Amino acid sequence: MSESKTKRLRLTVASPASYASLTPQLLDDMNHPKDSMMRYSAQHKQETRERILRAASRRFRGGGQNDVAIADLMQELKLTHGGFYKHFNSKQDLLAETIDKAFEDGAEMLVQAVKRARPGAELKGIIETYLSPEHCAGVSEGCAVAALATEVARHPRALRLRFDKAVRDHAKRFAKFLPGSTDAEQLRNFAVLFTGMAGALSVARALADEGMRHRILQAAREFYIRSFCS
Repeated sequence: MSESKTKRLRLTVASPASYASLTPQLLDDMNHPKDSMMRYSAQHKQETRERILRAASRRFRGGGQNDVAIADLMQELKLTHGGFYKHFNSKQDLLAETIDKAFEDGAEMLVQAVKRARPGAELKGIIETYLSPEHCAGVSEGCAVAALATEVARHPRALRLRFDKAVRDHAKRFAKFLPGSTDAEQLRNFAVLFTGMAGALSVARALADEGMRHRILQAAREFYIRSFCS
């Protein structure tokens, strides 16, 4: 074999370094090379964090903390287990933030109900939406109080304090739609209405009998509309 041909063959053989550059240790969560020129932007990191938070919030509401196994969560999102700790210090840290996310989702549902309602009928729209069959069926997407109250009660004080703050913020946002001549009276009526609706919704979700479930939702809607919207 001629010397020139040997040189050409050598050029076509990949060096060991080129193979090393393809090893899993040098790939990121989305199989992109971990090169300094291709690092994720701060925006991309925040988007990944939000994906984890949204998925964990749905899992927490839908199945409690046992459904928020970090390995399963990250596998669902096609992210590495170790990547979780780039965004959250611990599972308890994640659960605390899922509470805020859950309340955001519940608030958005009620905001849309207010927007759809005619002027003066906002509270009626809130009650009808909250106690609707659709909300009853959407455990992992709906109200944090109905989905998480009994779950959070079993958690450490720090998580319960996070829940306390979320409830207070929620009350401040929607108490203005409640009857009352003072802010304090509106907040009191909010507490009565929303804890009552959350209880009715929780019971309805637990029932296997669909007919009974719908009767409870309907009776609760009629009762609260009559009591608070007259």
